[in-house]
Amino acid sequence: MSEWEYYNWGDLVELKYGKSLKDYREKTQGYRVFGTNGPIGYNEEFLYNKPSIIIGRKGAYRGVEFSKEPFFVIDTAFYTVNKVDFLDEKFGYYQLLTKNINALDSGSAIPSTSRDDFYSLEAYLPSKEEQIEIRNILDTLNKKITLLRQQNQNLEELAKILFKRWFVEFEFPNENGEPYKSSGGKMIESELGEIPEGWRVGCLNDEFTILMGQSPAGSSYNEIKEGKIFYQGRTDFGFRFPTNRLYTTEPKRIADKFDVLVSVRAPVGDVNMASEECCIGRGLGAVKSDLKSYCFNKIKSMKKAFDVFENEGTVFGSLSKNDFNSLEVIIPEKHVAEQYEQVAFKLDLKIFENSNEIQTLTLLRDTLLPKLMSGEIRVKIE
Repeated sequence: MSEWEYYNWGDLVELKYGKSLKDYREKTQGYRVFGTNGPIGYNEEFLYNKPSIIIGRKGAYRGVEFSKEPFFVIDTAFYTVNKVDFLDEKFGYYQLLTKNINALDSGSAIPSTSRDDFYSLEAYLPSKEEQIEIRNILDTLNKKITLLRQQNQNLEELAKILFKRWFVEFEFPNENGEPYKSSGGKMIESELGEIPEGWRVGCLNDEFTILMGQSPAGSSYNEIKEGKIFYQGRTDFGFRFPTNRLYTTEPKRIADKFDVLVSVRAPVGDVNMASEECCIGRGLGAVKSDLKSYCFNKIKSMKKAFDVFENEGTVFGSLSKNDFNSLEVIIPEKHVAEQYEQVAFKLDLKIFENSNEIQTLTLLRDTLLPKLMSGEIRVKIE
C-alpha cells in the first residue's frame, strides 16, 4: 500500500470569499446557497460550479459542508478551489470534519476564521486512489442514513394524511368501507362544529392519561449510562425519538415505551415519542394510551392549541397539568380510533426500526471517520 503524506491545507487549496446576496429562497429551486453554518436556501445564480468544500468564516459556530453541484456562498463563508490534482475534494471534506474549525480565531470582535490560520492546518493524505475508496465507504453509509431518514419522513407524512382524512375531514371508512361524510354519514352539531354521530367533545384527559414530569436531584445525573434514561425537556428531541444522552440514578416520573412526550415549557408543544422506558423531568409531560400511534398523531395535530400557551407564564411559555388535562378535543368512537391504530402502528414500527438502524449506522460512520482519516484503518484499492 502507498504511504500517507503530510501537507498543509494551504498547499492543497485556495480559499475564496463568498459574495453578499440580498435575497434567496427557502424552496428547493435553483442553486443551493451556503452560509457560515451550512445550507440556508436557494438562488437563481451560482458562484462556483465544481466540487468544493464550503467553510464557515464568521460566527461562534462555523460549519464544514461539501457540494458536488454548482452552488452560491454568501460572504460569511469560504469555498475551496483545488491547487493540486492529487486531492479528492470529498475526501478533503471528510478529513476537515475531524478538525476543529471553530478553534481557529482571528481575534476579531466576532469569532472568525482567517485564511492564514486555515492554510496552516495539517492534512494527511494517501494516494488519490485510496482517498476515493475511503470516501466511497463513508458516502455509502451517509446515503443509507439519508434514505432511511427520507423513508421515515414519508411514513410519518402518510400517517398524518390518514389522520387528517379520518379525524378532521371525517372521511373514515363507514360500515361499507366508504368515506363516512361524503357518503352521507350523519353529522351532529357540537361546540367544535359538526362531528359524526356517536362522536363527542371532551377534554384531553377523557381520552388519554397525562403524566407531568418531575426532575430528580441534579446530583443523580450522569452520562455514563447509570440508572434510567432521563429527559429534562425537549433538548434531546429528534425527528421522532429523543437521543439518549443523560441518565439518572433517582428516577421520579416514568414514561413507557412509545408514550408521547410533550414539551410543557418553552417552546410548548414540541412532540416526540419515547423509544424505551425513561424518566421525564419538569420540562415534559407524557401522554399515555393503549393506542400509541393514534395518540401520537392526535397530539401532533394539536399544535394550534399548544401555541396558545407559548406566551403564558411569567418568564416563558408553560403548560400546567390542569391546562393540559382540560384541552378541548373531539373524541371519536373507539372502534374508529382502533381501526386507525391497526394501520398507523405498522408505519410507526417501521419508523422505529429505521431509527434504530440510523443510530447504528451513524455510530459506525462516526467511529470509522477518524480512523479512516488518520490511516489507522486502511482500505484495499480495487
